[in-house]
Amino acid sequence: MSAQPNADEESQAQPLLDPSLHRSLSNVTSQVAIVGSNVCPIESLDYEIYENDFFKQDWRSRGKVQIFQYIFVKWLLCFLIGLIVSLIGFCNNLAVENLAGVKFVITSNMMLVKRYGMAFLVFFSSNFVLTLFASIITAFIAPAAAGSGIPEVKAYLNGVDAPGIFTLKTLLVKIVGSITAVSSSLLIGKAGPMVHTGACVAALLGQGGSRKYGLTWRWLRYFKNDRDRRDFVTCGSAAGIAASFRAPVGGVLFSLEEMASWWRSALLWRCFFTTAVVAIMLRALIDVCLSGKCGLFGTGGLIMFDVTSQNTTYHIKDVPPVLVLGVIGGLLGSLYNFLLEKVLRIYSYIYGKKPIYKIILACSISVFTSCLLFGLPWLASCQPCPIDASEACPTIGRSGNYKKFQCPPGHYNDLASLIFNTNDDAIKNLFSKDTDSEFQYSSILIFFATCFFLSIFSYGIVAPAGLFVPVIVTGASYGRFVGMLVGSHSNLNHGLFAVLGAASLLGGSMRMTVSLCVIILELTNNLLLLPLIMVVLLVSKTVADAFNGNVYDIIMKLKGFPYLEAHAEPYMRQLTVEDVVTGPLQLFNVIEKVENIVHVLRTTGHHGFPVIDERSHSESPVLFGLVLRAHLIVLLRKKAFLTTAVRADSDAFRHFSAMDFTKRGSGNGDKIEDIELTEEEMEMFIDLHPFCNSSPYTVVETMSLAKALILFREVGLRHLLVIPKISNVRNFNLSVGLSFSSYAQRLDNGRHLYCMALHCTYTLHNTYTMSLLICAHTQFGEFSLLESHISALFGFLLQCPCTLTKHLVI
Repeated sequence: MSAQPNADEESQAQPLLDPSLHRSLSNVTSQVAIVGSNVCPIESLDYEIYENDFFKQDWRSRGKVQIFQYIFVKWLLCFLIGLIVSLIGFCNNLAVENLAGVKFVITSNMMLVKRYGMAFLVFFSSNFVLTLFASIITAFIAPAAAGSGIPEVKAYLNGVDAPGIFTLKTLLVKIVGSITAVSSSLLIGKAGPMVHTGACVAALLGQGGSRKYGLTWRWLRYFKNDRDRRDFVTCGSAAGIAASFRAPVGGVLFSLEEMASWWRSALLWRCFFTTAVVAIMLRALIDVCLSGKCGLFGTGGLIMFDVTSQNTTYHIKDVPPVLVLGVIGGLLGSLYNFLLEKVLRIYSYIYGKKPIYKIILACSISVFTSCLLFGLPWLASCQPCPIDASEACPTIGRSGNYKKFQCPPGHYNDLASLIFNTNDDAIKNLFSKDTDSEFQYSSILIFFATCFFLSIFSYGIVAPAGLFVPVIVTGASYGRFVGMLVGSHSNLNHGLFAVLGAASLLGGSMRMTVSLCVIILELTNNLLLLPLIMVVLLVSKTVADAFNGNVYDIIMKLKGFPYLEAHAEPYMRQLTVEDVVTGPLQLFNVIEKVENIVHVLRTTGHHGFPVIDERSHSESPVLFGLVLRAHLIVLLRKKAFLTTAVRADSDAFRHFSAMDFTKRGSGNGDKIEDIELTEEEMEMFIDLHPFCNSSPYTVVETMSLAKALILFREVGLRHLLVIPKISNVRNFNLSVGLSFSSYAQRLDNGRHLYCMALHCTYTLHNTYTMSLLICAHTQFGEFSLLESHISALFGFLLQCPCTLTKHLVI
């Protein structure tokens, strides 16, 4: 469908959608949710400093004590983020190991006495109950807690304020749901949910206080802005990775490489400090477990896979198998992402129905997984225990390299050692040294295929689920298989091949290099593997990039988050900003009538408006600045009106303070529909001088679209004013102020975007039609409309939809 630029105001204010295209009218935020759904608007974030008179007055009034308070509290909050996230991470691991451990101990004891039916019943029912509980609390209490959470956090750091992703309910459900879901033997991980958990903790601490919970400490008011909250969320995501893998440096690099769209040296220091707190706290908590007080968790160690005992020596002949691993990892990683996208799209049809269908799907996956995990080991033949085994053989109980399962005394089931175990223990078995003859070829292949497909089908359920650990265990399995094929032709043992295989699949799926390299090194505690891990990551990423994007970007697109990429497409160099701006332009005078303000706010969805000043010494208006919708609503709510159109700055400072204009928590804020005004008040005026950002970012109309895109991304803009390249000031004084705020609609076959500065409609013929509408003030004192059209610009919204947008409807 297409929209004409000269359509009436009412038609432009409404999304041009065929009702038959809507599959769901609910605002769902689950991991697979919202392809083709009609959801509530998503507001973008104000990372720019809004320099109006109140902001300037507030900073001028701060003395050395207030500045010290601001700096001290910011570091204190970073310390609290590290402390809380480390405690959550430790308790998470402790709970999972004990819940899953009890289940495996009871099942193993029944297998010893050959009560196989009862053992399966215990295993099946415990998995089913845990999955059912996780899916119920997620579906009915906090749907935003479903999935990994990394795409949501990444989108937030890019400027997208999705509803409900950082609430207290989401945090609690994320913690409890992750523990129960991972304990249910589903092939999912807890690293992704820990990143979301860390971001939730940081966002809640950085809210700047809460009247609802009585947290109105004056010092916290300094953080009632999106810039500081963004810094805290970045630190929280780094702390989540550090707590998951006990990898503090890897956590910092992960936030830098994958999560954050904006970075500076001060933020690097704070992230490093936060992850250092996590590392120290985890070390202290693990010491508690050394005394045996952690139950089945044992003596601690979290998921440190120690492979340092083996002296790693390798030569040039060992490089070709490593290169082969990298190529395989790139191919499998791209295939993994492709299949995951298809499965999530299928799940979206199910999730468009009632919540009960989500729960049924999760329970069905649990039933299928339990049957596979219990049934597949029966296909493997029993192996005699090695004479020189480094541990007890067969293993009786929860974990170990030599699971007895149904085998006679003195024998073990190698497939059960991998598949009838927790994911962490399976990785430890695959990474283990001096076990080159432990596993059969068939067992490794069966385990690889099971992990590969189960992790794809399990990720989309309505429960907290991560991808890191499933990808690691899958990659380690085929890495071990390659090591078995190479055999004595390489100096590397099979455990080291498993490490390299895990690295290759991580690089092929997630497309990170530096952060993954450091995380794996911190996981395995083996610095000698550094050159080989670097090679395998570079090769796998290069191969996979030829097919599709990284898995988190794919999920963000499925969820409809308007993520702004860091690079500009080549065709954008051929376009200027005037080629993509459109009208009708909505603007205000510096002293504006209340009725006009209310009308504009009610009939448009824009969140920033240019303000012009008609000065007596100028023949035409000049651009004064930019005013936000939220600030206008505050003025209307406070009823700061004037009876005459006369400037009154002093009255404004008496009636308002900087705190009146601070932003509330994520997703909260007043609406114009809540404002009630009398007819007499509608005839009054508002002086916008003190409330305007008098120094907004402006560009000339001839700036290339690529430069504008980079400016939005690098500076973290929400609005941008476009002005003409004036040759005759007397005849052409003011052209236009444009706010990159928009209202978008995601369709099955494309995307519709309506906005003040950008008007783009996805047609049924797979082409884009863009309209340019410049409002120019001429020497005759009138506004003239200049219009041009650009067709077939099919890639613009797909490549740079994020901070240019203000509202999003999928």
